[in-house]
Amino acid sequence: MGDYDNTITVNVPPGRLFDYLSDVENLPAYLPRLTAAHPHDGDRVTVTAHIDPPDAPEQDVTSEAWIHVLEDGKTLEWGAPGPHDYRGRLHVGEGPSDASSRLKVELHTQRAEGGHINEGLQEALQGIRDAVESAEH
Repeated sequence: MGDYDNTITVNVPPGRLFDYLSDVENLPAYLPRLTAAHPHDGDRVTVTAHIDPPDAPEQDVTSEAWIHVLEDGKTLEWGAPGPHDYRGRLHVGEGPSDASSRLKVELHTQRAEGGHINEGLQEALQGIRDAVESAEH
């Protein structure tokens, strides 16, 4: 079981970053294994990912998740049903300059793969930064 967190500076204003993250159809642009994300029925999202598990053939899998967009605190909360109690939160705050943001991600899961999860968090944050900064230009 574990709780994980990481933070990154993104060179776009907080409002722009939050707007980008609030559009769940942008998920595949910064989460490399996701190939599609479609919102429906309020806070529900259907996601498709391409995976290559060590004990099974490479494949596409589709699952359901939920995302809550909390405008007041520039926060997104998400989770997915299943045995690992997977859920998390993204928070967009002021960065070191008016044209930048601080993005913090917090993750909770029952899986005990600390190193792998920390690498995944860092990869996701870098993917968000790269995707939203390149969308600005």
